[in-house]
Amino acid sequence: MTTSTEELQLHETIRQLTERVDALEKSAGNDRLSIGVMSGNLDTTIAAFIIALGAVAYDIQVDMFFTFWATAALRDPKKSARKGFLDKMFGWMLPRSSQALPLSKMQMAGIGPKMIRSVMKAHGVKSLEQLMKEAAEFGVRIHVCEMSMGVMGFKEEEMIDYPGIDYVGVGSFIQMISESKQVVFL
Repeated sequence: MTTSTEELQLHETIRQLTERVDALEKSAGNDRLSIGVMSGNLDTTIAAFIIALGAVAYDIQVDMFFTFWATAALRDPKKSARKGFLDKMFGWMLPRSSQALPLSKMQMAGIGPKMIRSVMKAHGVKSLEQLMKEAAEFGVRIHVCEMSMGVMGFKEEEMIDYPGIDYVGVGSFIQMISESKQVVFL
């Protein structure tokens, strides 16, 4: 029995569609979310970790890239490093840890962050530090911008203990973005 022209055309159409679907799936990116964290504010940093944990709950791989002011959230107040004068000046002026981050609005002479933490606790919302711990447990990866570390005068030895934290250039973040289905900047 011979194959009709219509059957050959149907097989060719199916082959072409299969190739197109394969190409689309390949170019769609991985089930991955990249979050660029630029703000050094408490509320923005909390939002970044809530988004990260929400994505992990949907089985999405999450990479967080901390740059400029956001790097202060990753400082460990119990750690120190030898620094030059200018680096020490930045260290004194910037928050010493996630506990010292300001709010983006309503500072209220410095009591705003304490107030929002109190309100969050009263509503059963986890603290930034609890969110960070949970993110580590669920495999959220943190990447810190090397250039920002240098500009802010921060050293690796004064940063928090976080599994797999690494220090990378912006090119690494661009690579992460290119492999992600979703990208968020905060």
